[in-house]
Amino acid sequence: MSEILRMAFGALGTNKLRSFLTMSGITIGVFSVIGVMTAVSALRGSIETGLSFLGSNMFQFSRWPAFGVNGSDAFKYESRRRITLEQADRYIDMMKGTADIVCLKVFANGNPLVQASYGNHKTTKGITFGGTNEHFLIANQFAIGTGRNFTSADVDLVRPVAIIGQDIVSKLFPSESPLGKVVKANGRTYTVIGTFAAKGTMFGGSEDGIMEIPITRFLMDFGAEKYSVNIATQSPSQEVYNATMDKGIGAMRLTRGLRPEQENDFEVYSNDSLVAAFASVADVVSSGAFVISAIALLAAGIGIMNIMLVSVTERTREIGIRKAIGARKILILNQFLVESVVLSVTGGLVGILLGTVAGDALAMFLSASIVFPWGWAATGVVVCSAIGMVFGLYPAWKAASLDPIEALRYE
Repeated sequence: MSEILRMAFGALGTNKLRSFLTMSGITIGVFSVIGVMTAVSALRGSIETGLSFLGSNMFQFSRWPAFGVNGSDAFKYESRRRITLEQADRYIDMMKGTADIVCLKVFANGNPLVQASYGNHKTTKGITFGGTNEHFLIANQFAIGTGRNFTSADVDLVRPVAIIGQDIVSKLFPSESPLGKVVKANGRTYTVIGTFAAKGTMFGGSEDGIMEIPITRFLMDFGAEKYSVNIATQSPSQEVYNATMDKGIGAMRLTRGLRPEQENDFEVYSNDSLVAAFASVADVVSSGAFVISAIALLAAGIGIMNIMLVSVTERTREIGIRKAIGARKILILNQFLVESVVLSVTGGLVGILLGTVAGDALAMFLSASIVFPWGWAATGVVVCSAIGMVFGLYPAWKAASLDPIEALRYE
């Protein structure tokens, strides 16, 4: 076997360009599936922290789904009634005694992109700008760095105050405290009463470029008729979470004036549902990558068969000499079969290496942990070996079946 392996590598080295082009098909097929699976595995590892932007035991109502909509469903959600601040306040009253922490929030639509400024300093366009109440910290896992949080009085009295994130602090106040300063955003001015503690990044985007004002002030300044309120509710404990959600859905239906036979005209989701939604998306992506890889590997296998048939034709006289001096049929078969497997597995190993590097690079960009997909890598090696054997079997059998006399006469 060691001699056969040396001959296999020697034969591949004789035609380097041809061997490289043949292996490229295998490499591309394996690269696509390993790259995707590595990225998906890395993201799955950090999904609970990455997508858990709601606080503990929280569920949320909104007009739109958490992950947006496709073109065919856009009209359905666009035609829904907005969740108004008045409806949100009625919901809070109905949930008193069951869930006392209810966060209301709205965000600027993003067109045009919001930019904050103070004096000659400006942030980049596209900061997260919205309105909320005093429960924003608990509902979204933020903390106060300096200053204070909103109070119910800030919301009730429609005060023009703001809490800003650390990215905005570093851009607007590089050498002074932001507390008490007046910041301009979206054409309006607000007094900074606090800053959010640094939170870091999620999936490649910073969570510290945020500016919040009281929700009542936001809707008064920018028009309540343009925005739909999101309502996040915290259950008192995990044990009563399902019961609290059921009551919340009932309260929301009553608030919206829905009849028993009507379906919900709002979305409800939690951290668990977000994780499940991501998992379903990841499964679709993985399936797509698998199909693409299967097609690429099938084409690569056909290429291997073609090259091995060419190799058998080119080495017909060599095969005749080997048979004439005593080589058995099984040895000739093994020689060409091993060459085919070596060609396939070498391409597969390169694809595994490149796919792992690419997948982990994407994971690092999205602030996920680095992983090595041992299971998929082992599967890749097995599949490449199988491809080499299946598509190399006919050329190897053809070489082993040559008549030695006819092979020696071949020119």
